[in-house]
Order: sequence, then structure tokens, then C-alpha cells
Amino acid sequence: MKSAVVVIIVLILGIVLFLLKQYSPTPPNTASNSPSPVQANEQVKILATGLEVPWALAFLPNNNLLITERRGVVKLLKSDGKILEVGKINGVKQITESGLHGVAVDPNFAENQYIYLYYTYGEISGNTQNKVSRFKFDGQTLTNEETLVDNIPGAPIHDGGRLKFGPASPSERGEPDKLLYITTGDAANPSLSQNKDSLAGKILKVKDGKAEVYSLGHRNPQGITWDNEGKLWAVEHGQSATDEINLVEENKNYGWPTIRGDEKNQGMENPILHSGSGTWAPAGGAFYKDSIYFGGLRGAALFQYDIKLKELKTHFKGQFGRIRDVVLGPDNMLYITTSNLDGRGNPAPQDDKIIRINPEKL
Repeated sequence: MKSAVVVIIVLILGIVLFLLKQYSPTPPNTASNSPSPVQANEQVKILATGLEVPWALAFLPNNNLLITERRGVVKLLKSDGKILEVGKINGVKQITESGLHGVAVDPNFAENQYIYLYYTYGEISGNTQNKVSRFKFDGQTLTNEETLVDNIPGAPIHDGGRLKFGPASPSERGEPDKLLYITTGDAANPSLSQNKDSLAGKILKVKDGKAEVYSLGHRNPQGITWDNEGKLWAVEHGQSATDEINLVEENKNYGWPTIRGDEKNQGMENPILHSGSGTWAPAGGAFYKDSIYFGGLRGAALFQYDIKLKELKTHFKGQFGRIRDVVLGPDNMLYITTSNLDGRGNPAPQDDKIIRINPEKL
């Protein structure tokens, strides 16, 4: 009798456990939403995907992020993660490297709502120019284009295109502040870099509404930034190799096409560092804690040059592909764009991307 009772109890317990298992809530399957190893790493976070050759980034005072796409589209990455198209620039000439490039936000944006864009325009065959225009941006749409600087020689390659405003406090070199700086390439005509009457192959600054030559002898500078002493640094593409990091001073000549790398010529400056026989294809530029960070296109990495230790470090080699821009956000994080759809990369799923990187974790 007792054994029969035990058997009945065991059977009842088994049935109860079976029913609990069958009808208890099933946890959701999160496998498809699981972040990739890169996303899960606290070093990095992918913020946006599916972009088409994002060329430049610029933060607005409300921490929303402006993005230019080389094809002529301006997008806005909002702080809540949404992406909006806020403008399409008419007349952009996009062939090979040319197109919509740099973007900068006016230091007095809260009062004037100005943003600035650098882009290529002209006939499909020949007559290619670059210009810098100023727009009004109300947070939703670009309007009221005004040409600020025009007749910058252009070409399918070597268009420069980076825009940045100078630092908020004077540098030791006495440079006036809050001026717009523009990098221009040699437009595939190296002699223009040494021609003081041409805007090509230069770093320009805009003062009182007029572009002035700040430095000359550049081949294709695609990144500028200022250190904590207000000194201007630039990265530029060499010819197949000898890519450069330059400490740029006003009215100085950086040698192209007369000298490259360690070659000497009176009245011309040598780079602080160059890539030798290797290639970085450097682009973008951000300064954080004694280091200049810039992207590598052909180099396919994030590079870090410590200006005090005079050491170059390489991060994420081959992990993200071609890196086009690097900026420092208001949160002291680095924000980078990939450029794998530009015709020279190997696109990964969901390219191109915007990625946030914590420099403290590098």
C-alpha cells in the first residue's frame, strides 16, 4: 500500500513538473540581436550603418552629428540614434574622389545657424572646381546657400576638402581664432601647389570673408587638428608613399612637389613624420591627450601619433577597413567614418558605418 502511494506521488510530481515546463514563459530568442564581438567590446560602438561613403562629421551644439556623403547628401545622426536626410546639394560633381567633402559648424551656430560645406562642381567633362558654401540649418533642413570661397581648382582626384574652425583661444603663434580653415589638394596638377596665386595645394584660412593662403606646398591634405597649445597639425597623402604628418606654421612651404620625405630644399619644411615606403593614405584628424588620431584609407587603421613621445601606434588594423574621418566628440570619444564603398575598399555587410571609439581603452 505504501509503495503504491509513493508511486502515485511521484507520478503527480512528474506531471506537475511537465506542465510547468510546457506552460512557463519562454525567454525570447535574442541570438539575432546579439551584438558582434566588436559591438560588445567597450572600446567601440557602431552608431550607424548603411551609409554611402560618409566623408566628414561635425557636431552641433545639441550633440547631434552632421554627416556628409560624397554623393551630395547631408544627413543628421540624432542623439537618439535616428538618421535623417536634411539636405541634398544640387550640382555636386562626383567622379572618383570628387564630390561633397567637408562640413563645419559655425562657432556661433546658436545665434546664426550657419554650417559650411566643401564640394566639387562643374561640367561632366572638364571645368572642375571646388567651392565652400555657407548654409542655414534649422535642425531639419539646409537652406539659403551662399558661396563663401570659389574657384578652388578641382579634379577627379586630389581635392583636399577638410573644413575646420580654429581653436577657441589664441595660440602661441598669435593666430586669430575661430577662423575657418580649408585644405585643398593639387587637383592632379602638382605645379599649382607652389603657385601662390592658386588656391590649390594649400591650407587656407577665411578672414573677413576672404580666403588667404595659410601654408603652401601640399599635395592632398585631408586632415587638420590643433593641439592643446593651439598649434596646427595636418596629415596629407604622399605620392604612392611618404604620407606626412606636418606641424603647420603660417606662410611656410611644405615642399610638394619639389621635395618628399626627408629630402631637403632651402625654404621648405620637412614633415614631423612620414610613412617612408609604406602607405597610410591619412584622412581626418582629432587631438586628445598629447596624441593626434587620424584614419588610414589604404592603411585601413586608426593611427595615433603621440607628439611628446614621438611614437606612432596603429589600432584596429584591417578591422573596419578604410577610415575617412576622425573627430573628437563633446564626450571625449572618437567618432570615425568608414569609406569602404568608395570604389577602393572591400565592403563589409552594413557598410559604410559611423563608429564611436573610447580613446582611454586603446
